[in-house]
Amino acid sequence: MHFVKAKTILNAHNGMNLYRGCQHGCIYCDSRSTCYQMSHSFEDIEVKENALQLLEEALRKKRKKCMIGTGAMSDPYMPLERHLQYTRKALMLIEQYGFGVTILTKSSDVLNDLDLLERISKKTKCVVQMTLTSYDEVLCKKLEPHVSTTYERYLALKTLQAHGIPTIVWLDPILPFINDTEENLKGILDYCIDAGVKGIVCFGFGLTLREGNREYFYSQLDHHFPGLSQVYIRRYGNRYEVDSPNHARLMKMFCDTCKKENILYKIDEIFAYLHSFEEAKVYEQLHLF
Repeated sequence: MHFVKAKTILNAHNGMNLYRGCQHGCIYCDSRSTCYQMSHSFEDIEVKENALQLLEEALRKKRKKCMIGTGAMSDPYMPLERHLQYTRKALMLIEQYGFGVTILTKSSDVLNDLDLLERISKKTKCVVQMTLTSYDEVLCKKLEPHVSTTYERYLALKTLQAHGIPTIVWLDPILPFINDTEENLKGILDYCIDAGVKGIVCFGFGLTLREGNREYFYSQLDHHFPGLSQVYIRRYGNRYEVDSPNHARLMKMFCDTCKKENILYKIDEIFAYLHSFEEAKVYEQLHLF
């Protein structure tokens, strides 16, 4: 871990990353790609030491309330958050200034801030997005070794549901010849249905590989699934989009289930929901005498 001073914290779409790099060790992580120009080891987490000051300044200056997002490039609930609590302090500012928030994470540690999420949700919109990849717990620990298991994330989704906080699941990535099965998809969808998720983001059944994350992914395949990297190389070469041969069948199953269970699955509808700010809710009736 090392500290840097950042120049800005919110991007053009009001997203932020308080950290750069990640401790979760997911074997497929796109954030390892060299195109992001990370000048340090991915596991040597860069902490933006002035992030909270920058965030408060940005929120104070905004003329119009909006949704603030976090977690797109670096999980806001990696283990060091338990000690630094930058995410928690950022949520406190978001609540203080009356903004909405949407969080993307793989960690059940999001429940450590349930009190803040509830307070924000009583004023405006608060959405938690959770990635689910493998229904099989043993496989999950191979693909995502240092993060909450899928079952733990499912329990977190259930807890959020019980506290009235809407959730979105990212069904991503689905790795060809590893977890691209009907059994895996059904298990994850059953979790989503039981947890009452509002929507499921699925760009397709496969993953993306580019310089940086491709090499790391193949090295992990060699470790956990000997010989499989050569199958990928022969089939996909250096393609960016790596589609599962089961894509069509799985996509039909996914869409049919979401339609039946009234779960949002169209990408534009989900993103419109995530980006739309809702005005403060009124919980007490006006007493007119």
